[in-house]
Amino acid sequence: MKSLLFLVLISVCWAEPHPDNSSLEHEKIIHIQENGPRLLVVAEQAKIFSHRGGNVTLPCKFYHEHTSTAGSGTHKIRVKWTKLTSDYLKEVDVFVAMGHHRKSYGNYQGRVFLRESSENDASLIITNVILEDYGRYKCEVIEGLEDDTAVVALNLEGVVFPYSPRLGRYNLNFHEAQRACLDQDSVIASFDQLYDAWRSGLDWCNAGWLSDGSVQYPITKPREPCGGKNTVPGVRSYGFWDKDKSRYDVFCFTSNFNGRFYYLIHPTKLTYDEAIQACLKDGAQIAKVGQIFAAWKLLGYDRCDAGWLADGSVRYPISRPRKRCSPNEAAVRFVGFPDKKHKLYGVYCFRAYN
Repeated sequence: MKSLLFLVLISVCWAEPHPDNSSLEHEKIIHIQENGPRLLVVAEQAKIFSHRGGNVTLPCKFYHEHTSTAGSGTHKIRVKWTKLTSDYLKEVDVFVAMGHHRKSYGNYQGRVFLRESSENDASLIITNVILEDYGRYKCEVIEGLEDDTAVVALNLEGVVFPYSPRLGRYNLNFHEAQRACLDQDSVIASFDQLYDAWRSGLDWCNAGWLSDGSVQYPITKPREPCGGKNTVPGVRSYGFWDKDKSRYDVFCFTSNFNGRFYYLIHPTKLTYDEAIQACLKDGAQIAKVGQIFAAWKLLGYDRCDAGWLADGSVRYPISRPRKRCSPNEAAVRFVGFPDKKHKLYGVYCFRAYN
């Protein structure tokens, strides 16, 4: 009998009280609205492209699935933007807005705002984009007990380059690799950035750290010393290693710069210390490795003269391969880390714009 009564109650869940049934007249009937308004958050584009120093808008709008309005009006809308880490294990706070309250975090402070072109627009504007802004962002909208999210990827125009210090190959743990990239006007590259560089022709046999803590290397021309000549081209992985104890090279990523990169015309060749002073006298600083790669890849800079760079290496950028100047490929040619006190070369300088 109890089971039958239970089934009857379920069957009348959506019914109003029957006027002829006095036993149900004063009962409270619960209306279950399974198909009511549901909050939806949508990113009109899943991937956005920008460059260092630019301004960019990460799109995000919110709707109710069964209404044409942005919100129900009964709860304040809370918008939260976070950045997803490369391993997706945690999120970094970027910006939060609720009513008239706004808060930005970390190096995003003063650089991020909501676009708010309409009442349902939660798009995030990032000004003066920096290299560290690259990555995936989550837009979360919360209204009462309802919430939904969308993810937008911010890609930067730039160049990936392999880097090893004066000590030689495989001498950097993960933390030293991060610092090495920062010292050369770049950041440690992500897997996606290395993969895109491989698709564009990057071929490098030495394994290097990536931002997720993995160690990988890109091969476009399989050969015996690099995994075997019969293997297929691709980005090859050594897996994940101890960030403190394991030592490899690193792949760095840099983008365009707000300044002028140039070879200093000087009457004589210079030692390393003389090269630093010559750039300073010219109102500039000795250029970094990331700056020569950015000038070569993004601006087509071409110069056959070997010159000192800030890390003590000597390199030269070739965009037009020719005899005696990288005849087989466009590349930033690496001469080495010569004796700073006795070897004489030219110098590449960088003058930042105010």
